[in-house]
Amino acid sequence: MHEHGHTHHQHDVGSSVSRDAGVDKHAGHHTADFLKKFWVVLTLTIPIIAYSDLPMLFFGWMAPAFSGSAYLSLVLGSVIFFYGGLVFLRGAVSELRARLPGMMTLIALAITTAYLYSVVTVFVGGMSLFWELSTLIAVMLLGHWIEMRAVMGASGALNALAKLLPDTADVVREGATQTISVSALRSGDIVIVRPGGKIPADGEVIEGRSEIDESMLTGESKPVPKDIGAVVVAGSINGDGTLRIRVSHIGESTFLAGIMRLVAEAQSSKSRLQMLSDRAAFWLTMLAVGAGAITFVAWIFAQAGVGFATERLVAVLVIACPHALGLAIPLVAAISTTMAARNGLLIKKRIALEAARKVTVVVFDKTGTLTQGRFAVTDSSSDDALALAASVEAGSEHSIGKAILEEARRRKLDIRESQDFRRIPGVGAEALVDGARVFVGHRGNESIRVEVAGKEIGTIKVADTIRPEARDAVRSLKAMGLKIVMITGDAEDAARVVAQELGIDQYFARVLPGQKADKVLLLQKEGATVAMVGDGVNDAPALAQADLGIAIGAGTNVAIESAGIILVRSDPRDIAKVIRLSRLTYTKMIQNLFWASAYNVIALPIAAGALFSWGIILQPAVAAIFMSASTVIVAVNASLLGRKSLSE
Repeated sequence: MHEHGHTHHQHDVGSSVSRDAGVDKHAGHHTADFLKKFWVVLTLTIPIIAYSDLPMLFFGWMAPAFSGSAYLSLVLGSVIFFYGGLVFLRGAVSELRARLPGMMTLIALAITTAYLYSVVTVFVGGMSLFWELSTLIAVMLLGHWIEMRAVMGASGALNALAKLLPDTADVVREGATQTISVSALRSGDIVIVRPGGKIPADGEVIEGRSEIDESMLTGESKPVPKDIGAVVVAGSINGDGTLRIRVSHIGESTFLAGIMRLVAEAQSSKSRLQMLSDRAAFWLTMLAVGAGAITFVAWIFAQAGVGFATERLVAVLVIACPHALGLAIPLVAAISTTMAARNGLLIKKRIALEAARKVTVVVFDKTGTLTQGRFAVTDSSSDDALALAASVEAGSEHSIGKAILEEARRRKLDIRESQDFRRIPGVGAEALVDGARVFVGHRGNESIRVEVAGKEIGTIKVADTIRPEARDAVRSLKAMGLKIVMITGDAEDAARVVAQELGIDQYFARVLPGQKADKVLLLQKEGATVAMVGDGVNDAPALAQADLGIAIGAGTNVAIESAGIILVRSDPRDIAKVIRLSRLTYTKMIQNLFWASAYNVIALPIAAGALFSWGIILQPAVAAIFMSASTVIVAVNASLLGRKSLSE
């Protein structure tokens, strides 16, 4: 199961970019196949050129004739057409079956027209196009090899995810340690991970202490300390300590498998710009066929000869190949997905990444996003009051009770045994301590009162502590011209304190979980394009309502179905990276669409012979070189995106 999973994932990621165009033009192909065919075709092209008119035209030299030399170009040209050109013919059949004619259809039309015309000229006389045919196929094969290398290279970091898992794991069963295949692990197993070893499955540390390298999963280079009770994820690398881990998730339910599914989903999804690119490629094909037919007929009527008219037709079909247009968007999308993964961002839907550049308002759910989601004692009137409160809360599971107990232990106060503990929902808790009834309860806002036998003896202040990185996150987003809004269920006073401390523009207090989506809708009605950031526990409706849903905390119970983007590191500072990546990606896509489209607009009339009266003729092979050059320009321009930094 483990090995099969790797193979399946690599296939998905590797082929997804091509699949985006509706028909996978490289289905069943390997990158090396195109390079091999290119060298074979190039080798056979040399004698074809030697026995063509070109050597005499340019050098006044003619290759020595021999018995059957008149048919040499026909034989070698036929081998090139059926060996090197077959991949394009099959691609055209696939496109036509799917009713989505595209670049493969155009290439097939061009080489078939050139080949059939050349075969006829061998027997009835005239100038053949075998050298144009052979060089055209050679250039097309080289162009496809460059494209496939670029696409596969862009997905390289994602393919590496599949290799993160170890093949075996040391598991404790029946009191003994045994080495088993990772695929044989079961939930609840105890595994031993030695220094430098890879974590085989998601789980919880039950013994040992170490630092874990989670960089391949989160993009965070700093090792993360792990102690008893800490959660670890499959694929991360153990540091110097030995850990015993209780397995909680295996196989397809691990965090790593979830990342793989999200990556596959992201790469197979389309953005609006890509849909535009696909439509443009389709109409360009229709335009090329129409323009080619008109060009052929026009030159026939101009009595230029069938050979010249056919040459112009082939040049038009070649120059119109929407190769660069077909690559312009998918390649940028693949590189941006890779950049996102390296920065701890999971782009679930590309359309969500595209929407991020238009965001005007970022809405934060306070708890667990801007704050730790964990209460801490900020002040107490006396140690006695704190010690009594901790004695009452010793057996409590409430977050405030845990904060009081933790602070009392930190101060090394005397925590006594309590009896008859009773939780009073929405009010507080009480218990008997040293025979006296002690009550701990809310006074309002974030303040807690402590009473003994009905008499107040002190107060304790608690607060949901602000995350250190929240300040940087708000500052970065405001510097980008975005308005920041906070939603919280806290009272007005508590919400105002957090908003003022972080410099937040607007906040909604006392908002129930079910009302969060209403607040997002309210902002949208005011004309805002809203990004909602939530921890995913009860934020699903708001994440879905927002123009862009960002789930923070991908390793927890996050509502990823409602979010378009997931922050693996749970770091709100990464939201600015999402916006920057969106803006960079959009700019690069527009640039590529320009380069791909402008090239066709300029080159098509020249290929048709518009400049013939000035002595400028575009040969089919030269047209193929220009077409491939535009593809390379688009690929290089896209690759420059990968060098951009998403940090400030």
